[in-house]
Amino acid sequence: MDKVQNNKAWFLVLPVLVLVAFSAVIPLMTVVNYSVQDTFGQNEFFWWGIGWFEELLHSERMWNALGRQMVFSVIILAIEVPLGVLVALSMPKKGVWASVCLVLMALPLLIPWNVVGTIWQIFGRVDIGLLGHTLAALGIPYNYTQDFFAAWFTVVVMDVWHWTSLVALLAYAGLQSIPDAYYQAAKIDQASRWKVFRYIELPKMQGVLLIAILLRFMDSFMIYTEPFVVTGGGPGNATTFLSIDLVKMALGQFDVGPAAAFSLMYFLVILLISWVFYTVMTNLDKRGDV
Repeated sequence: MDKVQNNKAWFLVLPVLVLVAFSAVIPLMTVVNYSVQDTFGQNEFFWWGIGWFEELLHSERMWNALGRQMVFSVIILAIEVPLGVLVALSMPKKGVWASVCLVLMALPLLIPWNVVGTIWQIFGRVDIGLLGHTLAALGIPYNYTQDFFAAWFTVVVMDVWHWTSLVALLAYAGLQSIPDAYYQAAKIDQASRWKVFRYIELPKMQGVLLIAILLRFMDSFMIYTEPFVVTGGGPGNATTFLSIDLVKMALGQFDVGPAAAFSLMYFLVILLISWVFYTVMTNLDKRGDV
């Protein structure tokens, strides 16, 4: 007897599809439309084809911003992932202190991005900021508005302070899913702390660490508010990442066509790198299971 298929469930999904259409597809099509047109003003557009894409591919400005973005993402991943795992391993697994630690770790994630930027902008000021004033008193030159390395140091440390908690919480969830039998077997075998981490905890955390790395990479590649509030992309173009450069092009210069093409290329770069990252990490995870 053939099974009768009920298609009424699609009506439950329809509101979501309509919402996605209005919030994602229609704006995306608008951007695609602007990316292939040019204008002389008066809201009159004419066909320009792939001209803006060709211009951007030969633009030193975009490649420099992409290079700064890649360096920033690599640095914060290299710091936040090991640090988050270390924090998760140091947190208590049970009891009141476990709950206290979880609440404390979640606090930075609850702070809005513009507030984080404002906090570190004040914190790093030489005249009134605790960090800037302390470093100046110790004779260490530090001015994130004028010095290249100080600006990068401030932006990186700010991101580490804000987002390491996410990696730590995900790693902690992975650790909590490990049965006690594994630890008891390791204790009977007199395995060292490193071997317990290497052969029990790390393999069990691979799934959540993959999620953490992907989330942090995509978010770091789209960072805008925090560095813009702190440094405004400066000094010079030292912290002008792709998102800041895109906003300057779209709103500061009002180059609608190039900005639309830039945003599409930006989206494709994030999509491509995330897909490669996910594929590589998934294959490594499968090899580990074998």
